[in-house]
Amino acid sequence: MYHNLSSSEIAVLQTQGNTAENWEHVLVAEGFDTACLRNTTLLGTVKLGALQPGTLADGELVLPVGVSHSLLRNCTIDSGCAIHNVHYLSGYTIGNGCLLFNVDEMTAVSGDKADYAWLEPMNENGGRRILPFSGMTIGDAYLWARFRGQSQLMERLESITRQHLATPEGSYATAGDGCVIKNTKRIHNVAVRSTADDPSRIEECIALTDGVVGYGCKLEFGIIAQRFLLGEHVTLEYGLRLNDSVVGDNSTLARCEVGCSIIFPAHEQHHNNSFLIAALVMGQSNVAAGGTLGSNHNSRTADNEIAAGRGFWPGLCVSLKHSSRFASYCLLAKADYPSELNITLPFALVNNNAAKNRLEVMPAYWWLYNMYAMDRNSKKFAKRDKRRYKAQHIEFDNLAPDTAEEMVIARDLLHIWTEEAYREGKTDIEGHGMEKGKRKTVILKSGEGYKAYYDMLVYYAMKTLCGDDAAETALPSGEGCDGERVTHWVNIGGQLVADGDLQQLIADVENGTLASWQDIHARFDQLWEAYPAAKRRHAYQILCHLSQKRRLDDEEWNKYLADFRRIRQYVDDQKVLTRKKDAENEYRRMTYWNDAELHAVLD
Repeated sequence: MYHNLSSSEIAVLQTQGNTAENWEHVLVAEGFDTACLRNTTLLGTVKLGALQPGTLADGELVLPVGVSHSLLRNCTIDSGCAIHNVHYLSGYTIGNGCLLFNVDEMTAVSGDKADYAWLEPMNENGGRRILPFSGMTIGDAYLWARFRGQSQLMERLESITRQHLATPEGSYATAGDGCVIKNTKRIHNVAVRSTADDPSRIEECIALTDGVVGYGCKLEFGIIAQRFLLGEHVTLEYGLRLNDSVVGDNSTLARCEVGCSIIFPAHEQHHNNSFLIAALVMGQSNVAAGGTLGSNHNSRTADNEIAAGRGFWPGLCVSLKHSSRFASYCLLAKADYPSELNITLPFALVNNNAAKNRLEVMPAYWWLYNMYAMDRNSKKFAKRDKRRYKAQHIEFDNLAPDTAEEMVIARDLLHIWTEEAYREGKTDIEGHGMEKGKRKTVILKSGEGYKAYYDMLVYYAMKTLCGDDAAETALPSGEGCDGERVTHWVNIGGQLVADGDLQQLIADVENGTLASWQDIHARFDQLWEAYPAAKRRHAYQILCHLSQKRRLDDEEWNKYLADFRRIRQYVDDQKVLTRKKDAENEYRRMTYWNDAELHAVLD
């Protein structure tokens, strides 16, 4: 509860260099000590929490609790804050234990009539625009941006968003408990989600405008961001330029330019001279230095897009044209790719062979030649997940229902293309529909890739059904084996959802059954709770598909158990062998005087 200052308190505050537009509009909480307010101008309605003498530290910076040398307009400052040299703070509610130091301008608007800025992701023409709010997840943003053809859904999402923005929970005008903002030029309409045990930090930034900063984020060292949504534990640093983009949990962007994009969790792009424009990147991805993804539009206006599945990894100096699409876990060799691409084979290596004037695609490259990295990538994202709240559910395993279905399609394509080459007497096996233009696409090691996809499917299915133990396990039976296989899984911000469940969610938003974002989030939570059982059912049905049976018998099951033991041994052996290649590389070792130095540095 807040109350007015007494006349004696006002007199003390005035002697300490404080002025107010109207002292009647300055309200304080029980426990407010007048010694904690000095040389500050108060305009409009200002509420001050329990500020008691003491200190608040951020590393080596130790500041007294209280407010000094600042100007506050229409603000609420909660208990235990240290706010000093903030030249203009307007419209914000600052949570408990926050530290604000050397901020030029920090302003916000709120309320149901506020003129909020729309964010324009995935396409530069604004046709996928969304209205962010505090608490919006990456999946929310994708749902809104993706299903543009459903006008009733769009209307409902805007309506419930405007209702949510009018509440304190959805407003931009908040900085949560424990946040640190220092040495920053300008912040306007930026909600900072922060708690004492998962604080967010903003320091030495140039300008942040119209955005949401998730829990545990770090924004530092000269960044400029406009119209953005950040998930949890996102790092933006070192001169980044960001606009109209959604950045997923556990991602890092630095020294680069990103615009009009939706990036799912666990994305890395932190090298100079790379940019990502008008793209959907579905997470667990890495953009190397010199990447120009979306460097050319191929229409009369800037209305093209790039869509890349999980695990997208363009190598050094890769240049791509709009519009292009990539299956999951595509690795692109260094090249200036001259035409639009549609890579339909997952876990593939893609190469532009300029000498032979052809595109080359090697299916299942990761499984065949870099098992150590494939296994490591599957584990490291979960291990590095430091989120405390986890509002966005994430499937980290690279072998999951979405990639399994891509491999089923890939096997069919390889079968068709191989038969075609045999009928026509061709030396090379050619793929179709993977590059715009007349030059051919050659599939490298198609036979090995076809067999690898089989092993990967069995490994996914049996690991899902049996766990890591390759011992004898009983043949699954019961309800979990019934029904048709779900062949279309949608990645919603990192969470995999069966297409039928997603369509039901959309219908329930349109008909009002899901009447708020809280309702939508609750439905996603329910789907996540049901996901392990759905994944097991899918895994069983993948085995049925491989056997061309509706139900497995004991003979088939025992065959898959034997396959699983064989494949597990292959995985273990390949992890050692692929890592051993680095250890035995003489060029890698030659910069060290001896083995002792090498192991001291690398082990």
